[in-house]
Amino acid sequence: METFFWFSLLLLVYPYFVYPTVIWFWGALFGRAVNRRDYQPTVTVIIPAFNEAQHIESTLTNKIEQHYPADKLDIIVVSDESMDGTDDIVKKYVSPRVRLIRQQPRAGKAAGLNKAVAEARGEIVVFSDANTQFDLDSIAKMVENFADPGVGYVTGSMGFPGAHGSATGTGISAYMRYENALRELETRYWSIVGSNGGVDAIRKTLYRDIPPDQITDFVLPLHVNSTGHRVVYDERVLAWEHPNEAMVSEFRMRVRVALRALRGLYYMRALLNPLRYGRLSFSLWSHKAARYLAPFFMVCALFSNVALVGEAFVYSLLMLAQLICYTLALLGLRGIELPLLGTLARLSAYFVASNAAFAVAMFKWLRGEKMAVWKPRGG
Repeated sequence: METFFWFSLLLLVYPYFVYPTVIWFWGALFGRAVNRRDYQPTVTVIIPAFNEAQHIESTLTNKIEQHYPADKLDIIVVSDESMDGTDDIVKKYVSPRVRLIRQQPRAGKAAGLNKAVAEARGEIVVFSDANTQFDLDSIAKMVENFADPGVGYVTGSMGFPGAHGSATGTGISAYMRYENALRELETRYWSIVGSNGGVDAIRKTLYRDIPPDQITDFVLPLHVNSTGHRVVYDERVLAWEHPNEAMVSEFRMRVRVALRALRGLYYMRALLNPLRYGRLSFSLWSHKAARYLAPFFMVCALFSNVALVGEAFVYSLLMLAQLICYTLALLGLRGIELPLLGTLARLSAYFVASNAAFAVAMFKWLRGEKMAVWKPRGG
């Protein structure tokens, strides 16, 4: 039982602490910088949208106003059979630079991107969510990375203004800071294995059609990695969107993303072979597969710890630590403010809720469930 407990605990902390340490060390010794320089290829921005009348105008204006040569930047909005007036808003902007594609019947984001990329004129294709705002120099900075011929895909930094004061807001903000720091390490190590789907870009020549039930911002970077090109993170490329305010909405979104990521991991399962894909396989197992198994290791660590209480003082101490963590999570989920411990409670709540979402997604995946279509953030 002791071996089982320590093994479970090790695999629980491995993707969050051990893996980052390993790639930091490797990157410090053998890391490769991205050779960025001024570079201005033609660019097509693609914005998939479903019922985004509330956000689409500001998002479209944000892309039109980017500090990038107007004759080298065009925009395609893919409306996935929107029914709230999204199309009418976009039609006001239609010009040689702005195009609207209406996807009917509704088929989801991947199908929409496949249609749009086929019509894209740019050498570089930039993806933006319909509610995502870019800093005005984000596209210019993003494409500088493609001056390095070894780079095939780029992602930027997503921020969530006003994300504080609740378990959801605090959790999202902390999660993104952690993920961005990890992506920096992975970029220096070699290549990242996921992206911020609302602010990323690909060489058009490397794009391939994605099955409708797959998650594009996971499968596409993996495909680019499989060609030998790097997928890199650029912290200078800034974007932001408003976070979910309610944990139940964030939970549903986490289930949706995790379910599609598990399907994507299975779809690209050949890359898990370390004998063929080496560093890529190591990152994929460590960053993705191990993290989606974390709920299982959490349960194993808890119940094996219960059985070991009384065997040695260290097990009683670790049992107390686990109980404190889950108690703080419960208080954070209920919105109970604690003096000095409020932030810790909110972080604990988000961590536990996220792993519960992973567990639900795993159950759905094992049952063969699919989720091709999407709703605005929170669905």
